Amino acid sequence: MTFRFSWHLAVVALLLLALALPAPSRAQAAEKRGQATNLPLPRYVSLKVAEGNARRGPTLSHRIDWVFKRRDMPLQITAEHGHWRRVQDRDGAGGWMHYALLSGTRTVLVEQETLQIRSQPDESSSVVAVFEQSVIARLGECNPGWCRISSGGYRGWAPKKALWGVAPDELRD
Repeated sequence: MTFRFSWHLAVVALLLLALALPAPSRAQAAEKRGQATNLPLPRYVSLKVAEGNARRGPTLSHRIDWVFKRRDMPLQITAEHGHWRRVQDRDGAGGWMHYALLSGTRTVLVEQETLQIRSQPDESSSVVAVFEQSVIARLGECNPGWCRISSGGYRGWAPKKALWGVAPDELRD
């Protein structure tokens, strides 16, 4: 009796094995995690320094593609490799940055030309300040439609859709 290898048989066996393994839940499949930190990807952070280089790859020998020059600028981490994080700003510019240049402190960027900051998370509440486009604000609590932000000594609520640096479905206490 001789055994002959059949590619067709191997493919069928692999398919049967795949069907026998438990499938991840929809939530597990949807939530990607960083290999270095096991934190969700993508996620938001801020620039810890006044100037930070974004490189083409995750080493100091890679070319600098972009230089971020605003401390507290919100950035989105999209990948991890060791001590390096691939980041991008609201326009998609970015690259690989060493994690020491980034902070877990959450900030947001005002995306409207002018944004009325309200005393309560309600369109009819009083206006406490008006922020201009590209103002960086510290991010506080968020409910489904509003976030509490602060900048320049002013604190109040802004519609989440007017901010970059917070996910549309993100809730914060």
